[in-house]
Amino acid sequence: MMNSTTSGRGRSLWFQAVMAMLGLAVLVLVLGPILGLAMTTSGEELGAAATDRDVLASIRVTLVAALAATVVSAVGGIPLAYLLARKRFVGREVVLAIVDLPIVIPRTAAGVALLTVIGRESLLGRATGGGLVDSVAGIAVAMAFVSVPFLVNAAREAFEAVPVRLEEAARSLGASPGRVFFTISLPLAWRGVASGLILMLGRGIGEFGAVMIIAYHPMTAPVMVFQRLQEFGLAHARSVAVLLVLICVLVFVALRVLARRRAGEVDHARTA
Repeated sequence: MMNSTTSGRGRSLWFQAVMAMLGLAVLVLVLGPILGLAMTTSGEELGAAATDRDVLASIRVTLVAALAATVVSAVGGIPLAYLLARKRFVGREVVLAIVDLPIVIPRTAAGVALLTVIGRESLLGRATGGGLVDSVAGIAVAMAFVSVPFLVNAAREAFEAVPVRLEEAARSLGASPGRVFFTISLPLAWRGVASGLILMLGRGIGEFGAVMIIAYHPMTAPVMVFQRLQEFGLAHARSVAVLLVLICVLVFVALRVLARRRAGEVDHARTA
């Protein structure tokens, strides 16, 4: 009996060790390039990038466009996620496939597709005399197109985790559908919805292919990294890339803290 137990523990430890090693390989794959980037960039190079007006302008454009894309998309994306989580209707699988479509489309192809809608030769372009090409609004549209699936899918999963019986109980007490959504469904799903918003914002900040086709100017930070690499070499691109990574990390940490604080306030109010 002891030998069987010892053998079972040994197999369990061996299995866990193998799983840990495989997981470590993935972590190395993710952290290796980032650490290499940071270790090969000097403080002087990073300081020069942080005071470069063009670099700061590109970061500002990136953050403004990504935030605008996320906020505007949330207005329609969160209700869509709720409907997909709560309703079973003919064509639902088709809608789910459409939501996921931007994930599988090559980014350059996405940019070309967007040109047919917001480009100079599109109906919008002819009506406005240029469309949204080479504008912050066009950049925001490109970011929204490639990143909105992250918001919708995360929010949908969060709403699916909210017990339907809570909503039904509120409805039975006379609450309107809107009140049920804003006072029960959304607060309980807020953690997942916030994660989706953060993922969408991050995906928008990092977008390159679609954005470059829609607007090479004004430059976003990813496009500037490419431009510096092409024109000046790795050393100049490296410092801009490190600065962009640092800003992304700071933004994500700040948003995660705010999201957790908001979720904690909701949990406290629910248990009070």
